[in-house]
Amino acid sequence: MTRLLKRQLNETEKETIVRQHGRACFATGHTIPEPEDVQFDHIKAYALGGVSELNNIAPMCSTHNRAKGTLPLYDFRMKLQMEEFFGKGDRLTLQDLLYFFKARGDISEYAIPVSVVEEGDQFSIVSPNETWHFGVSRCPVTDWRYFYATLPVELINSDDEQESSIGLQPRYLIFDKVFGLFRHFQQHPVLQPSLGRIVKGRIRLFDGQHKAAALLWNGRKELECKIYVDHDVRLLNQTNISAHEKFAQTRFFSSIMVLKLGSQFKGDFETYRDLEDGQPKTEAGFMEYLRAKDNLTRGEANKRFRSYLHNAILESEGNKLAHYVSSGNRRTREKPLTIDMISRSVFSCFLNQTPTSDNIATDSYKRDVEIQNIVKMLNMFVDLALHEWNPKGSRDDAIQRKLERIFGSKPMMAWAEILRDAICAQVRLYDTDEKIRPFYRNFSDDDMDLIREVVNRLLEWKRWDSPANDEIDRFLADNKSALKEWFRSNGLTTGYLMGAPE
Repeated sequence: MTRLLKRQLNETEKETIVRQHGRACFATGHTIPEPEDVQFDHIKAYALGGVSELNNIAPMCSTHNRAKGTLPLYDFRMKLQMEEFFGKGDRLTLQDLLYFFKARGDISEYAIPVSVVEEGDQFSIVSPNETWHFGVSRCPVTDWRYFYATLPVELINSDDEQESSIGLQPRYLIFDKVFGLFRHFQQHPVLQPSLGRIVKGRIRLFDGQHKAAALLWNGRKELECKIYVDHDVRLLNQTNISAHEKFAQTRFFSSIMVLKLGSQFKGDFETYRDLEDGQPKTEAGFMEYLRAKDNLTRGEANKRFRSYLHNAILESEGNKLAHYVSSGNRRTREKPLTIDMISRSVFSCFLNQTPTSDNIATDSYKRDVEIQNIVKMLNMFVDLALHEWNPKGSRDDAIQRKLERIFGSKPMMAWAEILRDAICAQVRLYDTDEKIRPFYRNFSDDDMDLIREVVNRLLEWKRWDSPANDEIDRFLADNKSALKEWFRSNGLTTGYLMGAPE
């Protein structure tokens, strides 16, 4: 049927669609009960090239029609199926997905054994049912042989750890990444092949499993691959790990912070990110999207965003300070800091807490860098001082007394502002806009050394070591402004932190 729908469906058209699909919800295939009204939607979204014809319309139950939100119907159905797969565990790989597809009958087989025959400048890959021929290439560095091929999925497996051999697949599948690539590949080409090797007569992919998974969900039966025939497994493993970690391109939508946004705000960020509105995707744009969707004030949206940023820092891998932060609103002997204390001091002075207008798909977006810079500075406080914190210590202990003075709530709020001014001057940030977000930039190793020197000067200020019942203890209980002024009048100044004598 080719008649375009330029209006609401009439009863005859609805009956035609129900005859084609049955009285079944397209999202899951479940029967729509007779008392419930059948609803209808485009299978392939009109905005994505789907025609407005009856054969592109499918029935839906009211529950799933509401739940799909702005997703095209086909994408929503596939999302539900992916959720079914990912619900099977939290350490799933491409091999688990291949097993899942075979069990459903989507593919007939996977990991079929093959043999390799070298014939001059060609490889022949021989399976029980077919033979393929590929040209031989050689790595100019290692002299390893490999070939490029478009291989049927029946020959593919994931390079997971097995009893008989080491696995080179260092990652598990991530739902958001697979679903995002699934949608991306509906309209965009694959730029790079998946990487694999031949091990004991099996072709095993160790790089590009998210890409392969997304293509499989799109119904692809063949995958573009680069396959190593001979290799040093240790060197290949080291290279693969470096590619994933040290040299990974974290810009675009695989940025750590963007993944965290997707995790924190679940489907809302994903929907915003995939909007085909021609506008660059930014934190500020997402907050406006969230405001409109949830009817939030700007203040409420920004409060959510600040909380997200604070958690992202405290939960960042390698953050040593997190060990000293109480999960509640009150500090304890074991956990002398609270999130509120850090928020009002370090985060207030060093974290850009306003959603940025930087395009998250470009190098101008430096939220990942900012987070890591702050984590590095927080770790300096631990390495230079806080590691000596003794939960059972008393104020008679000179070291414990010093640490309690430094890491009190009001002292932190006061010295954080002095510290910020000193660090900005030390790394040559003089512009007002730069000082608003001082760590939202790349720092060299020399810059980080300068920052460490400033932090160390703060921690070594001689008044922290004053004897018990010194006047410092009286001023430390004062308000931030008065305490900050007392610090300055007693030598804790920007100049001192930069190296000038007290």
